Amino acid sequence: MEKPYIEAARRLVERGASVISSNCGFSVRHQAAVAAAANVPVVMSSLLFVPSILLQLPAAAKIAILTYDSTHCGDDIFEILGIDGATREARFVVGGIEGSEFWRNSLEKPVVRTSLGSIQEDVAACAERLRAASPEIKCVLLECAEFPVAASVIRERTALPVYDLVGLCKTTMAALANRDGFDVGPH
Repeated sequence: MEKPYIEAARRLVERGASVISSNCGFSVRHQAAVAAAANVPVVMSSLLFVPSILLQLPAAAKIAILTYDSTHCGDDIFEILGIDGATREARFVVGGIEGSEFWRNSLEKPVVRTSLGSIQEDVAACAERLRAASPEIKCVLLECAEFPVAASVIRERTALPVYDLVGLCKTTMAALANRDGFDVGPH
């Protein structure tokens, strides 16, 4: 699966892309290979925030990672991020929206549209479940690239900071501001 990511990134760069991202947080598995091939900044996943968030929080704080399907957020993901097993166990709570309306609708062929309100409810409910089970959670990281639409609802309902791919992409684009006349607007 890595080769198509690399080929797509190269095509995008040839067409003028100044940053490469993806539509699935689990594509962090291809971060190093795409970054090596693209010659522009590559941010394949909001999971790239993990090392930074760890340094921002007290050692007793936990980070909730919300995924589309938590069964795909295995040890390999944490190893890619430089997180050992003990740190993973002590600092992270992973939960997915498996079985929710959005999850079920996305698996239909053809995909059934899910209302914005339903997506927000499914994702926010997951955050609240995780927080209720682990009150040590001090922030939420949205792994799925479709979840940023729920970030404001999660912030409102949990009063926690929420990190997502949109924030990572904005930060990366801001780092390139005014390069070759490119500007991302007010920061």
